[in-house]
Amino acid sequence: MAQIQIIILSLIQGITEFLPVSSSGHLILFAKFGQFADQGVLMDVALHIGSIAAVIIYFAPLLWKMLCSLWKSKFLPHFQDDNNRLFYLLMAATIPALLFGGGLKIYGVEWLRNTKLIGWNILLYGILLGVIDKWALTVVKINNLHFKDALLIGFAQCLALLPGTSRSGVTITMARFLGMERREAATFSMLLAIPTILAAGIISAYELWQNGDATLWVDAGAAVGYSFIFSLLAIFVMMQWLKKWSFMPFVIYRIALGTILLLDAYGIYDVRQTLNF
Repeated sequence: MAQIQIIILSLIQGITEFLPVSSSGHLILFAKFGQFADQGVLMDVALHIGSIAAVIIYFAPLLWKMLCSLWKSKFLPHFQDDNNRLFYLLMAATIPALLFGGGLKIYGVEWLRNTKLIGWNILLYGILLGVIDKWALTVVKINNLHFKDALLIGFAQCLALLPGTSRSGVTITMARFLGMERREAATFSMLLAIPTILAAGIISAYELWQNGDATLWVDAGAAVGYSFIFSLLAIFVMMQWLKKWSFMPFVIYRIALGTILLLDAYGIYDVRQTLNF
């Protein structure tokens, strides 16, 4: 794979993973409307691993507190401790995605990588985010979450297995529906990405090892590195943005992009002609 393609894909991944606009959808669309071949699911996962490394670095102090709390409790539940409780909330929220993701892995996901599905998901879930973000209460912090709330966010995350939905977008939408503050919702969403995407990364790494193609390993390694840099910048910008503003600019972007994709998918408008491809 050309280095320029890896860099562009990493830039797209880094910018879109933690913004509620769907990183997987953008990666697929880049392949469909760009000049490069589809990078495939394995490269998508490598790009996501870079993003997770960025989350780990950004939230390192909080993750360290969680680890110390777990060590102190001998990795047993001790819900009076907020850091221990947060770990088990994240684990509870991860279970639905592991189950649904495993099912999709068995039946394959390539058939989901089509413009119509991505367009509808980007449009409809963008509208849903806008409505809920505008009208939901903003009173709940992470420490106030109940386990049923974590499970609801976890089940919402399963919807992101469909490209165009946006993992961060749909989990933030559910968190806002439950009354979480915007920065708190974004924080929980990003922390939830760690176990979910790491699980997918381990499976993909095993597939790469079985494949035995050294070039794939080199490309995947480069993708992880570039994606890490761009993702870390995007997380910082996102968290600063949410101190004062809402998700509305991302909603407007999703509505515009989803509409364009659907017009193209139904033959009303030709995106490739506009892009001179």
